[in-house]
Amino acid sequence: MIARIEKMEKNYLATYERHLKHPVEEVWSYLTNNEKLSKWFSELRVDELREGGVIKFDMGDGTFDELSILELKENSVLEFYWWKDTVRFELAKESNGCLLRLVEKIHTLTDHTPRDLAGWHVCLDVIEALLDGTSIIREEEWKIWYEKYVKEIEKVTSQ
Repeated sequence: MIARIEKMEKNYLATYERHLKHPVEEVWSYLTNNEKLSKWFSELRVDELREGGVIKFDMGDGTFDELSILELKENSVLEFYWWKDTVRFELAKESNGCLLRLVEKIHTLTDHTPRDLAGWHVCLDVIEALLDGTSIIREEEWKIWYEKYVKEIEKVTSQ
């Protein structure tokens, strides 16, 4: 379930998909409810849940960066700036649960990009584990996926 990474005309897209055995509304709550959000991405906090609203990122030094919400459709779409990039969560009902899609529009690939991609990958795995009532060891999973994303980025840049 590695993300699909594509070179576009002016940027790159990384698309993750997870088929979850949980209703859209329950998955949505993990993206927008601060109590649940903190369980899979402790640095993020929704400050104003609306288009034009703000998600705050705790920089760990007592300061917060504000990330503007670009699009919000309840139980369907949450898109926000991720500094120069954008992150978009999409939810769609399926017969046995829902599809969770994360699309990151990446302005420029850097040495840090595989770290971020592995991070998002593990975040989605953590959401799924929380929903399923299980757990994963983040650090171990991240190391495995980081190596895979380094190779994926090499493939994309060599095309």
